[in-house]
Amino acid sequence: MRLSLLALNPTDSVTEGFLPAAARLGLDVTLLTDQPDAHRRAYAHTTADLPRLTLVPCDVRDFREVVGRLTALAAALGPTGAVFTNSDHLQTQAALAADYLGLPGKDWRAALRVKNKALFRQALTGPDRVLAVEILPGDAPDAVLRALAPLPFPAVLKPREGVASEDVVLVTGPRELLARREEILARRPGAALVAEEYLDGPLHTLETLGDGHTLHVLAAFRTRLSPPPHFVEERLDLLPAPPRPHTGHVLDLLRALGVGFGVCHTEYVVQAGRARLVEVNYRAIGDQCDLALAETLRIPLFEHVLRTHLGEPLPAELGARADGRVRIEYVCARRAGTLVAAPGASDTERDGVRLVYRPLRAPGEEHPYHRTNRDYLGVVRATGTDQDRIDRAVADFLASRRWEIV
Repeated sequence: MRLSLLALNPTDSVTEGFLPAAARLGLDVTLLTDQPDAHRRAYAHTTADLPRLTLVPCDVRDFREVVGRLTALAAALGPTGAVFTNSDHLQTQAALAADYLGLPGKDWRAALRVKNKALFRQALTGPDRVLAVEILPGDAPDAVLRALAPLPFPAVLKPREGVASEDVVLVTGPRELLARREEILARRPGAALVAEEYLDGPLHTLETLGDGHTLHVLAAFRTRLSPPPHFVEERLDLLPAPPRPHTGHVLDLLRALGVGFGVCHTEYVVQAGRARLVEVNYRAIGDQCDLALAETLRIPLFEHVLRTHLGEPLPAELGARADGRVRIEYVCARRAGTLVAAPGASDTERDGVRLVYRPLRAPGEEHPYHRTNRDYLGVVRATGTDQDRIDRAVADFLASRRWEIV
């Protein structure tokens, strides 16, 4: 059977997670991408076991191009059994293509609703409402100021369809918001923005997996962010169990949004005893957290995700291990410049802790200071059953390594 996978740039989730899972399921993969050369380079250097893979250049951001290319490929390669993507930017396109071809998939309306942050905020009402104002690129400053009148400050300004905290900033008042808007538009000409109520409080995630009928809770993380005004994820810790009653409330909100097929990564804070959604990412948690989660839960996580898109129901019980612990730590650049010293990749196991380090930037590379996850130099993922041992292992690793930028 053939799996059609849509992708932009190569990611660890696809290279080390979903493609090897497709190989284990015996699937051939047709990968449609607007960056075929980048994928060729990534797969030439991976040690992962990959399936039989056909790379097809395609403007994957345009669902019309995707549908046309998949229809043409069916004549040459035979019909596809599933259309799948793990990209934030391509969920709606994949859902529309699957619907057009009569294949299982996400509701494209739900995919669009959670990707577009203005639609996302409009969809939740009553006590779950978060005040938000959509700011279009052509809106005059005076019109923006009038629209902002109901919004409390400080507030968060973000691209309407952005990802990974890029150009997300805390602003203290309307005038600062206008200034930050101009800075963002200089980097993103024509971008629509959203200004929304600042949800202060500890940040949690909820990881779910559904088949359209059964919705499983996989896990929950506690997330540590960089200090405001930016929101860079610096560390995630797997919680012993998803917090209650907030988990039930988050599940109710996901159902109200139409989310329940495939894997989903939801971020929320708790205020006055109530979960308030920060955002819903209708894909697997990234930046190697999904790889650590699959290892810790000891379930075929990536295979389960692909099977849902092939139309197979999920088991009533996933059989996930309950005593596993995970800590993910990101080594972040704190300035612009050239990386001149950094450790290489490593994989060690001691005192019941498996510690994996993967560099994300090579020595000699020069980068600006983004204040996003583009500043990550490397990622440490530590797994085991004893949180104290995990914390000591990560602390020892970080203390004994050196990253230098000049």
